[in-house]
Amino acid sequence: MKDAIICGDALEELKKIPDESVDCVVTSPPYWALRDYGIAGQLGLEPTFQEYITKLCDIFDEVMRVLKKEGTCWVNVGDTYFNSPTGKHDNFRGDISEKTFTAQMAHGRNIDFSKISLKTKSLCQIPSRFAIEMTNRGWILRNEIIWYKPNCMPSPIKDRFTVDFEKVFFFVKSKKYKFEMQKEPLKSKFHGKNWETRKAEGEPMRQGLGKRATTFGGSPDGRNKRCVWEVNTKALKEAHFATFPEALIEPMIKAGCPIGGLVLDPFFGAGTTGLVAKKQSKNYLGIELNDAYIEIARKRLL
Repeated sequence: MKDAIICGDALEELKKIPDESVDCVVTSPPYWALRDYGIAGQLGLEPTFQEYITKLCDIFDEVMRVLKKEGTCWVNVGDTYFNSPTGKHDNFRGDISEKTFTAQMAHGRNIDFSKISLKTKSLCQIPSRFAIEMTNRGWILRNEIIWYKPNCMPSPIKDRFTVDFEKVFFFVKSKKYKFEMQKEPLKSKFHGKNWETRKAEGEPMRQGLGKRATTFGGSPDGRNKRCVWEVNTKALKEAHFATFPEALIEPMIKAGCPIGGLVLDPFFGAGTTGLVAKKQSKNYLGIELNDAYIEIARKRLL
């Protein structure tokens, strides 16, 4: 199945997909205790973050099964501040306005405070806990990418710094996998000059590499892409407010999926993964529980 959207629960629908039939996975699951999408069975409403991580990693056990041996998996996971039932709002995501923050959920409607051994106002460290559990289950973690959001909204919180980043984890299931290195512009005042000019002007060279080296280990075509990605958030006028920016996932799909390959997003949302896949001459398969978001995705993919 390709260029299709399946309406249903991610875990149950993944069980129907054949073994090793997917080239690449790019997704952002619902974050714990931050959103109530109003759909029965949704991920993110678990009483504890431990239960959330277990349920999420159970889904990725199935993702591992359907992913080809040479496949890649990219996951954006956000964190949550732990607050008491009567505490003030401490929204982690600075790019989301207060009116879209589901305060009732994050302040006690579903959370079992007796089972969480954190002090109020502490970050739950959900991305790190998720990554550790994934590696415990057999995934190989190749990169921890920082999505830096220069246009994040100011935070009203007065006793901490404004959070302007999220994490993306790059996993694989085998030591050998499909990967095409991406380049980024050299950030050097010496860029474009030959080696002798660079040396005369004092450019530090990597020892032992001689004339082939540059300050950044790159070439006139650019250096190998680093792990801090500066990408502005972009709102979607339709109902789904937590969409991927296309620019964030473009290098993931370019690097991790061959032309004509299949990109899976088990939390398809408004369909940005499918949109980027098609622009790169690749196929997509989406799973989404919310039929309203499926309609948005279908319109965007026309």
